[in-house]
Amino acid sequence: MRSRIGIGFDAHAFTEGRPLVLGGVTIEHPLGLAGHSDADVLSHAVADSLLGAAGLEDIGHYFPDTDPAYRDISSLRILERVRELITAAGCRIGNVDAVLVLEAPRIAPHRHRMRAAVAAALAMPEADVSLRATTTEMMGFAGRGEGIAAMAVSLLESDS
Repeated sequence: MRSRIGIGFDAHAFTEGRPLVLGGVTIEHPLGLAGHSDADVLSHAVADSLLGAAGLEDIGHYFPDTDPAYRDISSLRILERVRELITAAGCRIGNVDAVLVLEAPRIAPHRHRMRAAVAAALAMPEADVSLRATTTEMMGFAGRGEGIAAMAVSLLESDS
């Protein structure tokens, strides 16, 4: 058995007129995130960490923002497709660990539903998906409330 680790990062700016979707969960907030898909930074960071661990191309290669087919697509669908890609590459997901970087909204009330949604999209136990949130103590774009960033690490196992 061979272990493979990948890291992912994503950031999106806040914008008006869009829902805020994090980890596949729509969260009550006056602003959403700008992007071609649903702009779910958490799911995008997880997807890139999985693709990287499998030695595949990045999320933009498989889901380009120039393709109208991905306009407003749920990032949970992206995670499902990523799961298929890594399975085809001979890998199984061991675990996923992610961190959201934001000042608001508070994530604690939504954390369980976010973990459950990501785990379901990846067909893995919720216990193997970790999620936390942190602030930057008012520093940088996230600290100024201009957007949200996410980082994720994934462990894959393969027979090759």
